[in-house]
Amino acid sequence: MSAVRIPKGFGIGYESTLATCDEEVDLGPGTHFLLARNGRGKTTLLKTLSGLLKPTEGAFVLEGNRQFISDELTYDRELAASHVFAAFLSGSIRKEAHAFAEELELDVAKPFGKLSFGNRKKVGLVVAEFSLIGDGTDVMFYDEPFTGLDTPAREALLKRWRESEERVLRVISCHPDLDEMSMPSAMLISDGRIGRPGAGATTWSELKKLLN
Repeated sequence: MSAVRIPKGFGIGYESTLATCDEEVDLGPGTHFLLARNGRGKTTLLKTLSGLLKPTEGAFVLEGNRQFISDELTYDRELAASHVFAAFLSGSIRKEAHAFAEELELDVAKPFGKLSFGNRKKVGLVVAEFSLIGDGTDVMFYDEPFTGLDTPAREALLKRWRESEERVLRVISCHPDLDEMSMPSAMLISDGRIGRPGAGATTWSELKKLLN
């Protein structure tokens, strides 16, 4: 089963440490939101846990097969989403991917370069979601997946995550725009510290008060 364990003292950064974990953080299957103000280290933490960057201090443990889904995923501008799906997804699941793309209101016949920013984002999200192994070992790190998405698309994505939360560990960095958005599991980076919020803070309106 997928798991991520971040020990106390674990540090992230580039030439120097940007943030340090001030308590042990254990994550299992489900959706975990990563919240911080701009420049505090959200992307750096996700890239470090994905293996793209080395920690500046300590080491973490990851059990499972990981993917990092960048905020800036791009494809050949002349390729339609249907061609991207054909290149990355097997025929057995491509039909499901097309059905989800339709739910997201993504025009799979339009060239990638002619899609809006939000619809370009959807192409990468569909590829990621349908690249899951599905055996309980998937660990997904999403960097700002909601940027550019309208409310129906975001709700469709959240619904899909809820339906698979027992099999997939997801860590989602985001800047929510709805105060009532529920976040029952969250990590915060604030004042150079990585940790979990105290008991009782489960919505964006409550959690954002804890960020510095």
